[in-house]
This record gives sequence, C-alpha cells and structure tokens, in this order.
Amino acid sequence: MNLNMKSMLDAGVHFGHQKERWNPKMKNFVYTSRGGIHIIDLQKTLAKAKDALAFVENMAANGERMIFVGTKKQAEETIQEAANKCGQYYVTKRWLGGTLTNFVTIKQSIDRLKKIDQMREKGELEYFSKKERSSMEKEYEKLNEYLQGIREMKEPAGLLFVVDITKEHIAVQEAKKLGIKVVGLCDTNSDPSIIDYPIPANDDAIRSIKLFSDLVADAYLAGAKKYEQKAREVTDKQSDVEKEQKEAPPQKTRGGRGAPAKTQQQPSGPNVVKAAKGRKLVAAGTADDIEILAEVEQEVKTDEPADKE
Repeated sequence: MNLNMKSMLDAGVHFGHQKERWNPKMKNFVYTSRGGIHIIDLQKTLAKAKDALAFVENMAANGERMIFVGTKKQAEETIQEAANKCGQYYVTKRWLGGTLTNFVTIKQSIDRLKKIDQMREKGELEYFSKKERSSMEKEYEKLNEYLQGIREMKEPAGLLFVVDITKEHIAVQEAKKLGIKVVGLCDTNSDPSIIDYPIPANDDAIRSIKLFSDLVADAYLAGAKKYEQKAREVTDKQSDVEKEQKEAPPQKTRGGRGAPAKTQQQPSGPNVVKAAKGRKLVAAGTADDIEILAEVEQEVKTDEPADKE
C-alpha cells in the first residue's frame, strides 16, 4: 500500500479535533482551522509517516517483535487484522497495568489461560462440580478477552504501535520506562513529544486507523523478510564452512605429503651401561663376566714378584 496525499485525504486523516480541545504542542502540525476544527498539515504527516515506517521496517529487520495497541471500539477489528497480517501481538480490549513493566505477573495469567484452555480441550472440566466449572469458564472468558493477543508473548516486545497515545497513556508510560520505542497516531489533542515516532493524523476515523495500521503491518513484513534473509545467509555460510572442513585434505607433515611424522627410533641391541668407576662402558647383560675377568687380572698382577724383569 502506497502512502500519498490522495489516500490520506480519502481516509480523512487531515481532520483534527475542535479548536478548544487542542494541545499546543501540536501547533507545528496544524495547517489551519475550518468550522472550529483544526486541519492537520498532511505534508508534515507524510514526512513523519515515512520516517516511522522506515523505523518499523528497520526494527523488524533486526528481529524485534511489536505490539499493536488500540482499545477504541472503532480500532479493535482493524488493529487485530493488522497484527494478524504480520504475525505480531495486539491489545484491543484494555491495556492491563504492568503488561510490560510487570510481565512476570502477566505471564502467570497467560499460563493460567493456557492451562484452562487445555483442560477444556481434553474435557477435564467435566470432573469438576457445576459451580467450579462455571467459575472457571468465567475466568477463562475474562483472561481470553484481555490476553488473547499476547498469549504467545514470551518477553516484552521491542516496539509499540499505538492508535491513540492519549487514551493509551499507560502503555506509552510503561514503554518509555523500559526504553521500548513507540510509534503512534497523534491527533490535535495529543502530546507528540512523549513518543519516539509521532504520526500527526486523525485517530478517530476508522479509515484513517486502517490506513496507517496496514502501512505499519506492511513495513514490518518487509523488515521481517530482510531478517529471514540474513538468518538464511548466516545458516548457509555456517553450512559451507562445515562442508569445507569435512572435505579438506589431510594436513601435511614433515615426513612428506600425507606421511606420518617421523618418530625417534630407539637404538637396536643391548643398552650400554656404566659398570663402575674406572671401568669401561659395557653392554648390559655382560657386565658381570667382564668385571670378574677384570678382578682376576688385577689379582694376577698383584701376585707377580716385584723384582721380575
């Protein structure tokens, strides 16, 4: 879907609130007033929207998850459709306090919802009394109403798209506290400075909400494709490296191409040992015989007369 002046005019994006309900911080985005109603400058809306959509695409390309938030009656169906379109989370009934800042508690409620859901599928609720079944059914309906859109969320998302930042001020405050980026529609009664990427636009008209919700979903899908492509390239590269390692020839050694390295050979024959002080080196195993002969020779020399000559 392309964003242009005609599509915004057709969707009524330029209609703001009554003059007495405006927020002075929206002054830069107001073009004029007509019939006591402020008219939003669509040229500035176009520029801001392009920046916001580029940011959403970049966040998706980095693998960040997003929550679509719109609890207005006219936004519920549109927000849910946009979130399902790009496979992201959504909140359309009521933003539960602590959804981001106290996610541990919210996660416990999500686990409870899943447990009751499993019990219903397996027919285990039949083992409870009628009163207990009624109580659990009511609990399930309430949990499902508020948590259906985030039941698969394992950790707080990295990005929020908010339809009405004034109405959803709790969600915006929680996101700001955790450093989570917020993209949102800002009507003339809003304070655009409280979010990261404000889009000056009518946040009451169904067509205006649908226009930007679909654009955000498309931008996220475009970024998600880039993320999948990068992940695929990394996987392919790892596979190529492993394949090269398996097919690599054996490493050369000093003994020649593919030959095992030479090992120091032990000398053959008997080990040479030192017999005793003043004696020659002799082969192991013959030392006793040689020592005996040497001692006999020494005794013979001692027994010879000293005057023999």
